[in-house]
Amino acid sequence: MRAVVATTPGGPEALEVVSRPDPTPGPGEVVIDVVASALNRADILQRMGFYPPPPGVTDVLGLECSGVISAVGDDAAWQIGDEVCALLSGGGYADKVLVPSGQVMPVPAGLSLVEAAALPEVTCTVWSNVFMVAGLRPEETLLVHGGSSGIGTMAIQLAKAAGASVATTAGSAAKLEFCTSLGADIAINYRDQDFVEVMRAHGGADVILDNMGAAYLARNVAALAPQGRLTIIGMQGGTKTELDIAALLVKRAAVIATSLRARPTADKAAICAAVVEHVWPLVEAGAVKPIVHQVFPLEAVAEAHRLMESSDHVGKILLQVR
Repeated sequence: MRAVVATTPGGPEALEVVSRPDPTPGPGEVVIDVVASALNRADILQRMGFYPPPPGVTDVLGLECSGVISAVGDDAAWQIGDEVCALLSGGGYADKVLVPSGQVMPVPAGLSLVEAAALPEVTCTVWSNVFMVAGLRPEETLLVHGGSSGIGTMAIQLAKAAGASVATTAGSAAKLEFCTSLGADIAINYRDQDFVEVMRAHGGADVILDNMGAAYLARNVAALAPQGRLTIIGMQGGTKTELDIAALLVKRAAVIATSLRARPTADKAAICAAVVEHVWPLVEAGAVKPIVHQVFPLEAVAEAHRLMESSDHVGKILLQVR
């Protein structure tokens, strides 16, 4: 099979399409013939050598995919020919991928197989962090940084569908306008506005979904409402800084940091099951939709990575494999 790897760390030019043996499923596993995969920031970091796959995980890039099941192992709750999408620890940029059965989800009714590739990582990330961990409730306020990203566009939609108010940051008027069209109530241009001041004027954020890490930590805590919950899912702004514990104490607030890729298989299966139960009906009803910016052929993977690094996109960038 064809597969994309970065044999040496580097820029997009480090990506190579190579030949790898076809995978064979073991107990509780399936093989998916990949129709499409999607880019994530973690792929960029892996390509650059900063985010190696967990032990035992393939070095083929790609944390999500859609496709058709072509082989099943013992005790795998799927059949050959099922159209599915899946949350992966790696391997999505390939003709075939081996997946634990519990991380496989049906394609929501009304979506094409290509569109479905845009869903697994963003829905699992948002649902697990905003709802399962941070416990966002109706009439609370969510602040999501980078609202025009794949994660951001899904967070806006799911929070609005749950009856919450949504504030978001982005770096241009056009991106903020798009976020507003998805339901964002408060649009903040981080280039010329202080999100802390804006959120304080609105009573603070009950939940913050943050991809910046260290660079935003103090300001995020300052933007929290009493009993607010800050969930950190990325480190684009660094990993180390100081935290004023007194600022948390006075608000009775919490700071949580999570990673999806390295979680145990059983945890990921539970998240996927919750997504199918709670999110898929919203997708099938048209209340929530995948936002796809552009689809590239697998052979143009370097061009796709360049687009992601430019941040000129809105929503997800996909790779069509077949």
